[in-house]
Amino acid sequence: MGIIVCIGMMAVGAILTLAVDLNFSGVNLDIMGLILLLVGTIGLCAYVSILKRRRVQPPSPAAPVIEESHRHTVDDRFR
Repeated sequence: MGIIVCIGMMAVGAILTLAVDLNFSGVNLDIMGLILLLVGTIGLCAYVSILKRRRVQPPSPAAPVIEESHRHTVDDRFR
């Protein structure tokens, strides 16, 4: 689900829950709206979480690599 679909589900759910006063036999629009709100919220949270992970970038390849043979210790300077 994309971010637009999630926000759309939340909007439709809010409209069904808060603004519609129709009564159908066997269908409760308030519960249906709450379910759409809940599913849209969960989908939006999951989408944002996945998007956040995608934007994490590994360190650049230009970072210096320190090799063990070139590492100096305190004892090496006084020899």
